[in-house]
Amino acid sequence: MALPTMAVTFRPQLPPERLHDVVTAADQAGIDELWLWEDCFLEGGIATASAALARSERVRIGLGLLPVPLRNPALAAMELATLERLAPGRVIAGFGHGVLDWMGQVGARVASPLTLLREYVTAVRSLLEGGTVDAAGRYVSLRDVALDWPPAAAPQLVIGATGPKTLRLAGELGDGVVLSGGTSPDDVRAARAIIDEGYAASGRDGRSRVTVYVPVDTTLPRLADHLRERAAAYGDAGADAVSFEAPADSPDPRPIIDALAG
Repeated sequence: MALPTMAVTFRPQLPPERLHDVVTAADQAGIDELWLWEDCFLEGGIATASAALARSERVRIGLGLLPVPLRNPALAAMELATLERLAPGRVIAGFGHGVLDWMGQVGARVASPLTLLREYVTAVRSLLEGGTVDAAGRYVSLRDVALDWPPAAAPQLVIGATGPKTLRLAGELGDGVVLSGGTSPDDVRAARAIIDEGYAASGRDGRSRVTVYVPVDTTLPRLADHLRERAAAYGDAGADAVSFEAPADSPDPRPIIDALAG
């Protein structure tokens, strides 16, 4: 079985000014994807993605994840359309519930995160596909909204999920699903079954792309072999991509980049 796509994560525990060097290193190493986080209260995902896309003409940038309570969906669509037009085919737009405690800190926590996620992603997809949206949902309210500058093709929309209800909804609504660090290959296998059910319910052909964040001890000997072995295990379990991430207390991904380049 072919290995899944092997990507690298730029953790938000690294200061923003380190981003340019990391993107350049990933580009030179031939790495296809770099994934970013938007955690409260660290780097902003849209600003970071824009800077990363400008630094390379090849590397795809994954936004994992934009918390949906923090942005109006029209604004999210505007920003993502701009990124996609500036770097066609290199944007992977990720959405998630957001950490509920953090959402509470900023006054954005909602009573039904699943309802918000469904309304939000549905509206954003329609806008990015060039539609005019009228929505009067529980949380999303738009009246005659359309983008003046929609992209030629909508970027890939992916959804972060852990529990079975969100996994199924993510399969139904998204082009892909992002699974958090600490997810084992067995967890991926179980999640893939639920995601595939949701995707099939959407009536679309194909299946959802599953990306997994995989924490790595960057001090391990023979790190390159370790990464390939981990990627193979996740690929056998149903993952299409793995994004390796350094530990939070030592977040520099350069050892991972160097190992993948070797």
